Amino acid sequence: KIFVTCGSRADHVVVWATLDKAVGRAAIKRFVVPMNADGVTVVRLEHKLGIKASDTAVVRFDNARVPAENLLGTPEINVKKGFGGVMQTFDNTRPLVAAMAVGLGRAALEVLRAMLEEAGHPVDYDRPAAAQHAAVAEYLRLESDWEASWMLTLRAAWMADNKLPNSAEASMSKAKAGRTVTELTNKAVELAATVGYSETQLLEKWARDSKILDIFEGTQQIQQLIIARRILGKSSADLK
Repeated sequence: KIFVTCGSRADHVVVWATLDKAVGRAAIKRFVVPMNADGVTVVRLEHKLGIKASDTAVVRFDNARVPAENLLGTPEINVKKGFGGVMQTFDNTRPLVAAMAVGLGRAALEVLRAMLEEAGHPVDYDRPAAAQHAAVAEYLRLESDWEASWMLTLRAAWMADNKLPNSAEASMSKAKAGRTVTELTNKAVELAATVGYSETQLLEKWARDSKILDIFEGTQQIQQLIIARRILGKSSADLK
């Protein structure tokens, strides 16, 4: 398994594996696997563009065996809940990734605004954007886009908290927040010029870190596919 978050630091990992190869992914179940079990090895750590403080490992399973009590849940196979149950976990995790993007975007906006004000270009919400400095007008556009991702994330998280079906909303929040934070942090680097590109500020780091928020827990393309299926009422077989 590649791209295992904290794979070299964890004592145990949760592995999804099928109980019946003939049934395939429909018979998927969860297992708690100790990292010191025979046949489990960390092959390497990835060198990444961003989030360097989080180790990302490649873990190899070679004839690894765990006792039956390490199975999470019941051993009965339910083809309707196998792979579908795996996918439902993303309804809770995607809003969390969106929230990470929202927080990172907010931090970049605050640093950028402080730079603009220090340069003599304060943000004035009582004046039209067109009547202000071009950099301020761009800041206002970025902030409004950020607020849209914030609201979508709040909605998806609220629905999850209240046990409401939120598959479409979770993907909407993840897609919007992931795309927004990537554009926002890169634009902040651009507007801050040499200061934004240097390591004297966190903007360059945030620009590198932000891209993963548009990728993991499902890429932008996957989110758009899920959203389209939900809106159009199509199955995965109907709309690939």
